[in-house]
Amino acid sequence: MEPNLVSIPSRARPDGWRSLSDLPDDRLVELVRQKDVAAFEALMRRHNRRLFRVTRGILRDVAAAEDAVQETYLRAYTRLDNYRPEGKFGAWLTRVALNEALMIRRRNRTDTVSLDESSADSIAAVEHESDAPTAEQYVEAAHARALLEHAIDSLPENFRMVFVLRVVEGLDVRETAESLEINPTTVRTRLFRAQRQLRADLAQRLRGESAGIFDFGAERCDHVVEYVLAHLPV
Repeated sequence: MEPNLVSIPSRARPDGWRSLSDLPDDRLVELVRQKDVAAFEALMRRHNRRLFRVTRGILRDVAAAEDAVQETYLRAYTRLDNYRPEGKFGAWLTRVALNEALMIRRRNRTDTVSLDESSADSIAAVEHESDAPTAEQYVEAAHARALLEHAIDSLPENFRMVFVLRVVEGLDVRETAESLEINPTTVRTRLFRAQRQLRADLAQRLRGESAGIFDFGAERCDHVVEYVLAHLPV
């Protein structure tokens, strides 16, 4: 989400681009390394939704996911030298967010599950059960999106992360594999098993509802950006 980005003055426009939001990630990273805070804001607004969705997939809590996204940006800002343009910046940032979410969860729990299992056949079939919604909650959550989110939350974590990145966020197999540091075959296997575990009617409805899953609206986007900008190291 990239509202209200100020256009680059003509004398400062790199490579003829009209605004920072037009620049590719790697060009924005170059500017951030030169302490261009506006370029970092452009990156945050571009990647906010994905990072929120993947951290929400790990933590299954909106407030905790927002905290994880904010900490991810602060950590990434101070560690940009670790990023190498050979890979995609979005995948690198996603890995930072996943690690941040896992660290947050470890502070509160001891039963963690690794995201980097190398073999598809050894995928942990551990399910993290959440409390089933009450009848009243089902009435309040009559919209399909709420039912879908609950179904996704009930998936084993390894399946859930692949499902969020491939189906909800729409990444291809290669970038999903790069983001989770697993091989493409494992991505395909986990996605197949995730889809099989979701009820057929929910999986069908998801095709029309995926744009709203773990929604990251403009207000939350602005909140994350404002928090991070206020806490950047001087």
